[in-house]
Amino acid sequence: MSATIEPGTVKRALSAHAAIGLIAGALLYLVSLTGTIAVFYVELQRFEQPGAPEMAAITPEAAQRGIEQVLAAEEAAGLPTTTHLYLHIPVEELPRATVTTDNQAFHLDSQGNLAMPEEIAWNDFLVQLHYTLNLPSLVGITIVGVLGVMMLALALSGVIAHPRIFRDAFRLRARDKGGVGLVDWHNRLSVWTLPFTVAIALTGALIGLATVTAYGLAESAYDGDVEAVYGPIFGEEGEHDASLAPAPDVAAAMRHMTAEHPEVRLTYAVLHDPLTAGQHVQMVGEHQRRLIFGEYYTFDSEGRFEGTAGLSDGALGQQAAASTYKLHFGNFGGFWVKTAYVIFGAALTAICATGTYIWLGKRRRRGIEEPRLRAAWTGVIVGGPVALAATVVARFAIGNDAPFVAIFWVGLALYIAASILAASRKQARAELAAA
Repeated sequence: MSATIEPGTVKRALSAHAAIGLIAGALLYLVSLTGTIAVFYVELQRFEQPGAPEMAAITPEAAQRGIEQVLAAEEAAGLPTTTHLYLHIPVEELPRATVTTDNQAFHLDSQGNLAMPEEIAWNDFLVQLHYTLNLPSLVGITIVGVLGVMMLALALSGVIAHPRIFRDAFRLRARDKGGVGLVDWHNRLSVWTLPFTVAIALTGALIGLATVTAYGLAESAYDGDVEAVYGPIFGEEGEHDASLAPAPDVAAAMRHMTAEHPEVRLTYAVLHDPLTAGQHVQMVGEHQRRLIFGEYYTFDSEGRFEGTAGLSDGALGQQAAASTYKLHFGNFGGFWVKTAYVIFGAALTAICATGTYIWLGKRRRRGIEEPRLRAAWTGVIVGGPVALAATVVARFAIGNDAPFVAIFWVGLALYIAASILAASRKQARAELAAA
């Protein structure tokens, strides 16, 4: 005796299937949109907080003074002991010296004195939206990594599914009611941006899924110690010793780098377990004409050089892992590379938007009329930029403490709901007129 499924159940299941596809497409669109904007992350920092002190360089003595002032201020305020401290060293793109701890961040003036708190909460929100969709870190970055795999699969399968796609790379047919024009634009943009899309999708998948892989390896082989997984790639943390000690000599490390590696552009000084006997310092330096984000130069607390992590000359896999970040975000090659990334990113965002419209159009031509789904998709396409714009307004109207996550997601949900409601009313009027 065969089981019979009610037609209404089948219809609801198909609608649910379509809605799931719509959600996945919406997340791909949002990740592409925010990634395109985040290409100018450092420039947007200067826009968000224009009054911060800027300088072409900072002396080792001023850097040491700033680090010690921040650590002393946190101790005096009774804040939890920070496990890491980061000094951003002024560079051409972001000529600011900023000290960041687990608790707070301060801009320094050129003498190394504390100038003002860093206030770039909107930029941080934007990056977290792109990296994790504002979800808990591990969950969010895993989802975004899966979306990278999905984007890679869509790009490659799209090429295979259209044998003439390269031959017709510059063929655009006129618009018609069948949606041929939209399909052509979708396919042409896909061809023109294919190398970019593959690079972005692959590196995004690697960055996202590497995190969950590291946590899995840590749980299965390192008793939950994630640092032990990353150590062979980015350098070991060293032995922990919580005994109190003076601040490490970062100035000596900076002087060593200037004397021994003048060709390396320093970007960060990283203090591990500062003010403890187990502390050590890593200087991060960029290498010219290399995609690696930098090499780690390790020093002890007295500023004596101990070695490098090997990101610049280690195993090929290690160098490849260090090259994914610049390739993904386009922060190599200066302004024109960033401009190209924005143009290609905008095209990729348009591909994500038009792909779902084409899918909905095909369903309509098969007699599956779904005005609410179409309205929901339009709500995502228009509502995403509108909600982002609302967060920018909130940043300057309310300040650094504005609830950006709530404003964006609630605003986007309301816009989608309003679009669906408008479509429902339009359909109801049409049905009433036809009755």
